[in-house]
Amino acid sequence: MSFDRLHPGVLFGLVALLFVITGVTQSWNVALNIANMALVSAIMALGVNMQWGYAGLFNIGVMGFVALGGLAAVLVSMPPTTDAWAAGGPRMLAALAVGAGAIVAAIALWRRMPPGRARTLALLAVLIGGFVLYRWLRDPAAAAIEAVNPAGTGYLGGLGLPTILSWPVGAALAAGAAWVVGKTALGLRSDYLAIATLGVAEITIAVLKNEDWLSRGVKNVVGIDRPVPYETDLQADPGFVAQVTGWGFDPVTASTITVKLAWAGLFTVVLVLLLIALQLALRSPWGRMMRAIRDNEVAAEAMGKDVTRRHLQIFVLGSAVCGLAGAMMTTLDGQLTPGTYQPLRFTFLIWVMVIVGGSGNNFGAVLGAFLIWFFWVQAEPIGLWLMNVVTAGLPADSGLRAHLLDSAQHMRLVAMGLVLLLVLRFSPRGLIPER
Repeated sequence: MSFDRLHPGVLFGLVALLFVITGVTQSWNVALNIANMALVSAIMALGVNMQWGYAGLFNIGVMGFVALGGLAAVLVSMPPTTDAWAAGGPRMLAALAVGAGAIVAAIALWRRMPPGRARTLALLAVLIGGFVLYRWLRDPAAAAIEAVNPAGTGYLGGLGLPTILSWPVGAALAAGAAWVVGKTALGLRSDYLAIATLGVAEITIAVLKNEDWLSRGVKNVVGIDRPVPYETDLQADPGFVAQVTGWGFDPVTASTITVKLAWAGLFTVVLVLLLIALQLALRSPWGRMMRAIRDNEVAAEAMGKDVTRRHLQIFVLGSAVCGLAGAMMTTLDGQLTPGTYQPLRFTFLIWVMVIVGGSGNNFGAVLGAFLIWFFWVQAEPIGLWLMNVVTAGLPADSGLRAHLLDSAQHMRLVAMGLVLLLVLRFSPRGLIPER
């Protein structure tokens, strides 16, 4: 039997049943936690599906664009550190302006001067001079900023605006980075594009880890404001406590579930709006053109289509969606932790979501995100239960029993491989394949 013969509604219903079973057997808090991250993962999967499913672009630097979205949450929502700004803020801004100006000047020289030795010497002079001036301004500024209460702040902070405004800003930051990458790498072969995107992701995450003045580096930024109520505020609200107590619920449990439902509602609105926009785009002449380019670039160029420009367009749009998801994820966590952005590991997970759900199908990407994230979280506790059942007859001090129980933590990798193999065997085009 092929999985893709099942109606999409049945597949979504089966996945929803997994969450219901989790809520009944474990707790609704656990089920809602998984569901909220699955909603964010679905948005990431939609961004990758745009690039790969629409245009065949192989991007394995997804986490770099997601990290830029997380940075946007800090830059927009955290309050500014006034002492740090006074210590080195203006000088740091001047350094950034000098660095950007040197790059712009180098590009202008490359375009306007004729090829030759003079152009090469001019480029070297501009780039080396700009770099020296940039470091002369940047290094003392960074040291002064990071010296201001390094245990608590030690960075410039943000604008102190509502956190939800950081979501479109995260999309814009990721789109800008994607434009720079696309202008230089989209003319390469697909394998070189993959290497370029991975390199950019590693560079982005390295900057976040090491530039303490920007986002505290590995010290992490905590206390990011959020657009939903805090559990403690609900528990301190006499009206809320009286209402849930009258319904027979514990106020602490009711407050956590209420907050998670608020997150789920907010993320669902974003996902639905994005899904509607992508479906309309996919069915439009633009969407048909993108798929024609994906299937046969030579024929599309013969019909007068600018393939490189369209590839750049879809690469920027898909990366913007990933940046949006990154800002949402950081807002959900309430903190920015650059050390958790692992490009290869989590990029692989998003790609599995797209492949399992159905490349080129937006609903397939959403289904794959919910299914894969569920198994990614639940594989370890299910594996531990399974190992306990298998080793129930062994003595408590058995070395084999201890080894098998310790191996349960690796079950998520086994589960991902097993799910991927089963889907590729019985439904090679994904659970909901492209029409």
